[in-house]
Amino acid sequence: IHPQDYPHLQQVRFIQLLSAGADHMPFADLPPHILVASNPGAYATPMAEHVLAMTLALAKRLLVENQKLRNGEFDQFTPNRLLAGMTAGILGFGGIGRATARLMRAFGMRIYAINSSGTSPEPTDYLGTLRDLEHVLRESDVVVISLPLTKATRGLIGKEQLAWMKPDAILVNVARGAIIDEEALYSHVKSQPNFLVGIDAWWTEPFLHGTFRMEYPFLDLPNVLGSPHNSAVVPHVLVDAARQAAENVKRFLKGEKVTGIARREDYL
Repeated sequence: IHPQDYPHLQQVRFIQLLSAGADHMPFADLPPHILVASNPGAYATPMAEHVLAMTLALAKRLLVENQKLRNGEFDQFTPNRLLAGMTAGILGFGGIGRATARLMRAFGMRIYAINSSGTSPEPTDYLGTLRDLEHVLRESDVVVISLPLTKATRGLIGKEQLAWMKPDAILVNVARGAIIDEEALYSHVKSQPNFLVGIDAWWTEPFLHGTFRMEYPFLDLPNVLGSPHNSAVVPHVLVDAARQAAENVKRFLKGEKVTGIARREDYL
């Protein structure tokens, strides 16, 4: 659909997305009567596994030690990190955040989390809202970003927030690159060699921008692990996501309560 056609969508009542996020939608141009629903939790299980994989790879120095072995260096006694007993701070406690919490709890980690309401049926050791961001960042050994990208979360993690984190924290972002200030993160990671970062969601990606580009050479740094925003790419994932989306459409057509309704005011 071309942007000039948006005003003509007068007969459309409901748009169901396959994606878990709605930040790419042209809310300013869509007729105000149209409800837009995202697909929350559709990719939670594979993305939670990806978070854990990145966390383990960084904590256990797997890439660093693999490269040393390739270079003939047998570095047996440089300590790696034990996740058991650590605190995981999960920013965004929807489907992805809760699935991540279950995996990390199985490793013996404490769960600190932030969501929009400060309540959840999922057990946590601490649960707050964005007002409690500083407390969660200061207490966490591992910080996971699984927030939606909205007006409130764009640029949420900047120089000040990075300074709140422990100097040897692990930060993993599987949400959207724009939640973190790119320049601030690069400066922080470059100056703090014990601060470890896993980046799956980048600032300039092919889906929205037609190309992949980094403004700063993150992948030249030994304390950065990157992946090409493929945390949800597993067999049959689109079939499962489409099935969940179709069930939501069915509920809408029956006049039942639907899930994932995007609030326009969060994006405009």
